[in-house]
Amino acid sequence: MPEHFPLMIAGAIEPASSLEVVAPFDQSPIAKVDTCGADGIEQALQTAYTLFRDRDAWLPVHRRIAILEQCAELIRARAEFLAIEAAREGGKPLIDSRVEVVRAIDSIRLCAESLRGATGEVIAMGINPASAGKQAHTVSEPIGVVVALSAFNHPLNLIAHQIGPAVAAGCPVIVKPAQDTPLSCYRLVALLREAGLPDAWCQALVSESNEVTGRLVADRRVAFLSFIGSARVGWMLRSQLAPGARCALEHGGAAPVIVARDADIGVVVPKLLKGGFYHAGQVCVSVQRVFAHASLARQLASRLAEGAARLRIGDPTLEQTEVGPLIRPAEVERIGHWVREAVDDGAELLSGGRPLSDTTYACTVLYDPPDSSRVSNEEIFGPVVCVYPYTDLDEAIARANSLPWAFQAAVFTDSMVTASRAAERLDASAVMINDHTAFRVDWMPFAGLRQSGLGVGGIPYTLHDMQVRKMIVVEAATPGAS
Repeated sequence: MPEHFPLMIAGAIEPASSLEVVAPFDQSPIAKVDTCGADGIEQALQTAYTLFRDRDAWLPVHRRIAILEQCAELIRARAEFLAIEAAREGGKPLIDSRVEVVRAIDSIRLCAESLRGATGEVIAMGINPASAGKQAHTVSEPIGVVVALSAFNHPLNLIAHQIGPAVAAGCPVIVKPAQDTPLSCYRLVALLREAGLPDAWCQALVSESNEVTGRLVADRRVAFLSFIGSARVGWMLRSQLAPGARCALEHGGAAPVIVARDADIGVVVPKLLKGGFYHAGQVCVSVQRVFAHASLARQLASRLAEGAARLRIGDPTLEQTEVGPLIRPAEVERIGHWVREAVDDGAELLSGGRPLSDTTYACTVLYDPPDSSRVSNEEIFGPVVCVYPYTDLDEAIARANSLPWAFQAAVFTDSMVTASRAAERLDASAVMINDHTAFRVDWMPFAGLRQSGLGVGGIPYTLHDMQVRKMIVVEAATPGAS
């Protein structure tokens, strides 16, 4: 019998309907999740907003720290269960889902640690006649109600990155997970509540329609939107925000890699295999476009193809699986169509290029697809890596920069001169030297530029954005006054 997950809205509410959650690998039912309509959205928003407007109800910093630290310990105690269940619902192999759980623990702990190190700012006074006798400093306050809309590909740690900082900042938060992977979110919210967070401070729901979700985002009571997902949806939602509401958008990209002529292929290939085929390429900074010097491009592509063909694809809950399924069968069809289109346009297929089942696709390496192909100019979000030969470094950088996406990029070289030149000229928020584009730790800034996003992610940066700085100016007593 599939598990049942009710709405996690403070107070009683009748569900609008229910959603069946299935395992992406074999489409077997896992759970049923209640969904809410407009009345559920209204109740969640009114609960959160009323809580925020009652300053006497705000949780003191020491209590927020204690809740977050206890939550991290609860995740640690149930780590294996959470990893297996995340692998089941999201399709990320168990070996990687275990890493995600460890990262989620760190993310929640980082929220508490960021509060411990938080300081205000002293503003200079007394430096002109108008400021004489005054003192000023800043304090941080919660921005207000946070709405978090999340993606499927990291069903536990993405939620931790959105609701953890909100709790740390003292903001009531309403979180809507991806419909494909709501269970890890609900489990994390339940652990926060078990750790002592009152229910009203963190509510979780799945809406019955996009229209209902739009009402949640556009409501005037929302102070901050945290969105992780497609650029099309993210920019549309931003346009619907009420005046004064702030947002952080994390979209996708088509991450470029520059491989210089002096790079060690033996070092490069394993890194690109991991960065390109991790979670079947369903990562916003997954390796997609590899620009390799013509002197080694063919050899690099051949060795990538050989490595891709050896990767073990299958059930994500098994220890030996290295690459799992696509999130939905429709994604297998889409990627297959894009690959066939690229081959028809002149790309050379070196490995993969075929579905292995309704839900899995072979790890694919394409050599020199034309720039007009969708695999070259749109985000693939699947297990496909393209290799392009180049002769001039600046030409390769120009091609890497030619798309409207800009997120993370990488350069492989033994030359500091080459590394510096590429890092300075690549359009990216982060450039990895001798590592793949998907590298991330949870305390670093993580930001999409141009169409790839808005704002800066990463625990301390998100916490900063979910707070406002209030300045307090004090007029000192006038000398001699009684």
